[in-house]
Amino acid sequence: MTELPGSISRVARAWDRVWFEPADACTLGVLRWCSAGMLLYTHWVWGLALRPFFGPTGWQDRLLVQHSLRETWAPSFWWSVPSQWLEPVQGGCLVVLLLYGAGLFHRVTPWLAFAITVSYVNRVPLANFGLDQINSLLVAYVAVGSLGLPTPDARLTADRAWWRWRRLRAGHREPLPPPQPRVTVRLAQRLIQVHLAVIYLGAGLSKLKGLSWWTGEAVWLAVANREYQSHDMPWLAWPPWLIKLVSVGTVAWEMTFWLLVWHPRWRWPVLLAGLGMHTGIGAFLGMWTIGIVMELGYLAFVPYETWLNWGRKWFKVSPRKLPSHPEAPSPPEPLPPPVGDVNRSAP
Repeated sequence: MTELPGSISRVARAWDRVWFEPADACTLGVLRWCSAGMLLYTHWVWGLALRPFFGPTGWQDRLLVQHSLRETWAPSFWWSVPSQWLEPVQGGCLVVLLLYGAGLFHRVTPWLAFAITVSYVNRVPLANFGLDQINSLLVAYVAVGSLGLPTPDARLTADRAWWRWRRLRAGHREPLPPPQPRVTVRLAQRLIQVHLAVIYLGAGLSKLKGLSWWTGEAVWLAVANREYQSHDMPWLAWPPWLIKLVSVGTVAWEMTFWLLVWHPRWRWPVLLAGLGMHTGIGAFLGMWTIGIVMELGYLAFVPYETWLNWGRKWFKVSPRKLPSHPEAPSPPEPLPPPVGDVNRSAP
């Protein structure tokens, strides 16, 4: 019983370290850039068929969608947009997403980007796929990480660049203090990691319900489906062991991702295997967007120290030296070294 308080204390410290240890915002900035790029692409694609999707005579009738979602809380500003305002609202949404990626008004635009993403998805639920769900996931957690992020600590944002420029215009020539780590950044990064682990575990468990995954034929059935087929791959029929290996390996990887990705020794092999799987899905089944957006989530597993080291290497950034103040007293000159050995007695 005497060790119980100490054990509880160790568990509490470990829990705080996992979830609430402050982290630098460099990883969050990279996630903002990449998620904004995917959001801009997907919403630009929405705009190619704006009226068929969101217009009053579109293929998903407004009243029918509202009736089907009447028992759920599915907000969307598209319910209130008149027909003549569809194109201007679409353009405004793209501008907001661009500001979100640039990091301008970095504590506000992530929440606006999240509202835009959710509104598009809820208006056309029959066109809601995994891509839209992961888009919503990433932008929501970036918004959480930006809540308590002051401008001086917001790396890779236009707000920080503007703040630095104003300091220079005001005559402040002293070096900038390094950005301080923040708790909300760590929380957002950890939420993305845990969410991906849960997604992969759920995907692995759902595959165990299908007989084709147990027999090892699932990959062959996928690449032989002409609806998704990007390349003719009849050669896979000749080495059946390869198909079974990939099928069983996919399930094993998804079932163990949540466990192995936390171990430093296994983290990079597990993430590289995921990159190979999603790249293969994009190359052979044509589903590039869902593969890329899942891979963007892997960025949350990269420590911010790694991003900083890469940035210094790529952009040749070296640590700044403090300038000498003109009024500061010069250090005293060192005394000349003694001649001969002082401990040796005179002749």
